[in-house]
This record gives sequence, C-alpha cells and structure tokens, in this order.
Amino acid sequence: MKRFLLPIAAFTALLLFWQYYVTTNDVPKFVLPSPSLIWLAIIDNMPLWLDASLSTLSVTIKALSAAIISGVLLALAFSLSRTFEATIYPFAIILQVTPVVAIAPLVIIWVGIDNVERAQVIIAWIVAFFPILANMSAGLKSVDANLSDLFTLYGATRLQRFRLLLWPTALPYLLASLKVSGGLALIGGVVAEFVAGSGTATGLAWRIIEAGNRLQIEKMFAGLFMLAIIGMLVFYSFALLEYYVLKRFGQENT
Repeated sequence: MKRFLLPIAAFTALLLFWQYYVTTNDVPKFVLPSPSLIWLAIIDNMPLWLDASLSTLSVTIKALSAAIISGVLLALAFSLSRTFEATIYPFAIILQVTPVVAIAPLVIIWVGIDNVERAQVIIAWIVAFFPILANMSAGLKSVDANLSDLFTLYGATRLQRFRLLLWPTALPYLLASLKVSGGLALIGGVVAEFVAGSGTATGLAWRIIEAGNRLQIEKMFAGLFMLAIIGMLVFYSFALLEYYVLKRFGQENT
C-alpha cells in the first residue's frame, strides 16, 4: 500500500506548494500557471485532450509492436549466427546513438509531410527498437550451459530448445526492456510530431505547439500532464504484465 500512497502524498504536497507559491507571489500565468488553472484547461478541453491522447497512444502502440517483432526476431537470428550478429549489430548501435532529432526531419521528408503519423511510427520504432534487441540478445546468451548440454544430450529439436529453454530464460529480459522501450516509443512519437509542426498532426505534441503559439501556457502544461499520464500508463501496464507473466513462470521479483 505504501508504494501507492507515498507517491500520491508527495504529488499532492507538490501541487499544494505550487498553488501556494504562485498565488502568494503573484506569478503571471504566462510564466507559471497554477495547478487550478491547468486543471480547468484540462476539464474545459477534455474532448480535445482525449482525441489527442488516443492519437499519441496509437502511435506509441504501433511503434512498440513493430519494435517488439523486429527486436525479438533479430535477436533470434543473432543467436543462430554469430557472423550475422557481428555484421548487423553495429548498424543497430548506430541507430541507437544517433539523436532522434537529427533523424526526424529526414524521415518526415522521405515519407512526406502529409504522412506525419507514419513518420511518427518510424521514428518511435527507431528509438524503441534497440533496448528490446539488446535485452533479448542478452537473455538468449544467458542460458545455463549445463541445461543447454542436457538438451543436446537428449536430442532436443531447435523448436523444443527455444520453447523450453531459450524463451523462458530470455523472457524476464524482454519484459524488462518493454518498460524502457514503451517510454522511448512515446518520446520518439512526440519528437517527430514536434519536428513536423504540421496541422495534419493530431497528437498531444501538436496541441502543445498550438497552445504555445497562442501563449496559452496553462494548456501547454495540460498537454504535458496528459503525456505524463500516458507514459505512466504504458510503464505500469508493462510492469503489471511482467509481474503476472514471471509469477506464472515462477520467476516473480521479490
């Protein structure tokens, strides 16, 4: 229970201090709006925020799904061929270390300014892909050598080896990477939308840009709050998935 109550209490205390500081010091709302003004901006524009949140969440899910499929399959290919891994892995590292803000304009040009969502998915996939690949590869390499020899001794097929040995061993690594990649996919989609700066975008990033252009700072904070909610939703969804899946396999965290 403390794990839930303590963060809520801390967040409540922060909001109260924020409201007190802004009110007593007459801070202009275009510098730092009070939590009450931000809350009103959320309530008064709830349909807009819900539509934008669904758009951003849709991009995040699509990109993360593509990252999971490509990361897992490529990690499996690496486990089958060290030569293939040595050839391809450096390119995956290049994608990881290249700043997404440098890639985003190129991707948007290539796919077209009228296809902002497609560009968002591609950019979000780029930043979410590597943690899944790296963790899945590490999981596949962490198989106990004695168990591997036992499977060889009993003549296990590749499918049996994967289903009964490799997959259960790599699963905790994969689930841990999803909590990281989920947030990265969200960040990648938001960055792409910021770079595009196009009215064809419908996500939270565009609503924040729109509010900023109109100096509606309370709406900018409202958009940031909605992004934080989505990020927490993604993270804790995967944390819950990790808990139940590992519990089923008898590997739950203590």
